[in-house]
Amino acid sequence: MGRRRKMRVLPGVRFTGIADKGMAVGRTAEGEVVFAEGPAPGDVADVQVLRKRKGVWQGRVLAYHRFSADRVTPACAHFGACGGCKWQHLSYAAQLKHKEDQVRQALVRIGKVDASVLEPIVGSAQPFEYRNKLEFSFGTRRWLTTAEIAAGQSNEARVLGFHKAGAFDKLIDIRHCLLQPSPSNELREGIRRIAEEMNLAYYDNRTHTGFLRQMVIRTARTGQTMLIMGFGRDEPALIASFLDEVADAFPGLTTIIYAVNTKRNDYLFDLEMKTFSGPGYIEERLGDLVFKIGPKSFFQTHTRQAEELYGIAREFAGLTGEETVYDLYTGTGSIALYLARDAGRVVGIETIEAAIADARENAIRNGIENVRFYAGDVRDVLTPAFAGEHGRPDVLVTDPPRSGMHPDVVDFLLRLEAPRIVYVSCNPATQARDIALLSSKYDLVRARPVDMFPHTHHVENVALLEIN
Repeated sequence: MGRRRKMRVLPGVRFTGIADKGMAVGRTAEGEVVFAEGPAPGDVADVQVLRKRKGVWQGRVLAYHRFSADRVTPACAHFGACGGCKWQHLSYAAQLKHKEDQVRQALVRIGKVDASVLEPIVGSAQPFEYRNKLEFSFGTRRWLTTAEIAAGQSNEARVLGFHKAGAFDKLIDIRHCLLQPSPSNELREGIRRIAEEMNLAYYDNRTHTGFLRQMVIRTARTGQTMLIMGFGRDEPALIASFLDEVADAFPGLTTIIYAVNTKRNDYLFDLEMKTFSGPGYIEERLGDLVFKIGPKSFFQTHTRQAEELYGIAREFAGLTGEETVYDLYTGTGSIALYLARDAGRVVGIETIEAAIADARENAIRNGIENVRFYAGDVRDVLTPAFAGEHGRPDVLVTDPPRSGMHPDVVDFLLRLEAPRIVYVSCNPATQARDIALLSSKYDLVRARPVDMFPHTHHVENVALLEIN
């Protein structure tokens, strides 16, 4: 028999900040960096080492010696198990402080720039019930806590909720979620009741059997609501009977859409979407614009904060009505359309063709004629010929994915020499990397973080770069 490895414990770790993926970051008395899930900045705890990666300890808390003064009682009964809101135990003011510091550290350490240009973070006036889209899954196994496992409880149950991270076949049974406004909770629980009354089978992720598989709820500040159901079997009569019951129970639903998902994976949005009732879309307002949102449309998850974010982008752009604006990674064109009425013309580029189709339709719906949208990879579309056709931009807006801009795109921006770049980012680290790459020709003159996702580690940042 092999010798059992001795457990290593790091005593008295002082946690001071928020790290990636919702982890807390702290240091030992010797200055070693430690990541752990669960502590709040300000806590002091003993940590059991699980692994060491890139010179950083990762572990789990064994015992607390002192709790942070910034700790608060989580508002949600599912906190700790669910994982959707990792920072509910930290006051919202403290969350904002640490997120702002996260951006500052990225700019200084990675971007090698003077962080004195950083302006105060824009917090959310609505830190709960802010998401306009949530997806729930049906399952046959409930995720159990350590205490429930010790008590010998069975995990076999009809469950409707969220997947537990790292457990593809186990769900957190959600009874009241604070992420999405009404009628989200009422709709989920009403569908649970109808499913029980009709004795419908929930989906089993191990055997890939069962009828009810997923539900997606999209809400809008216009009061409109979309329900998307995913069914594990193609049984038209049963689907119609079930959806009739849902429509009768919730007459306020704007539209009901469904898809039949017989694949091994849970991804719904590569499937045909069928409209059962209503127009097949909902409408949302962003500033004075109205956007059509279909079942596959991308739209900023926190509508109120999106207005704040786009308002900062518009302020940084400094438009007078004459400028040519390029909007890279335009998505469904929300930023492009938001800026268009203050610009001479706007050109948007986006990889996903369906998003560009939405952008063009939303331009028409809002009577905006000074925008043009192009589908294709930014690094392929943004060429000297493209710039020759559309002219050098006076302002270039870029809102890339979390990985940041491709090096080829950065190189072309250095050759393009737009007088101003407004860089919107959901990842301060890759944004800071790109700012450093642009520093041979551009100075960072303003930056302002925006909290789009309260109670999580995510933070957006808008940066203004001007040619030097």
